[in-house]
Amino acid sequence: MSQNLIRLPEVQRRTGYSKAWIYRLISQNRFPRSVKIGIRAIAFIESEIDEWITQRITESRGEAA
Repeated sequence: MSQNLIRLPEVQRRTGYSKAWIYRLISQNRFPRSVKIGIRAIAFIESEIDEWITQRITESRGEAA
């Protein structure tokens, strides 16, 4: 499993969501949480984002998870 970190702009590009919407989903525990990588910097674990996207595709197609 990939343990690469990706920054918020890449997450936005992959999901098509705005920063505000991503943070709203995080606050609702409906999106992978970020990892603090510095005083004012966060990133996301790439494999968790990929898994989240795959789950959304599966749900939209009506397939069993």
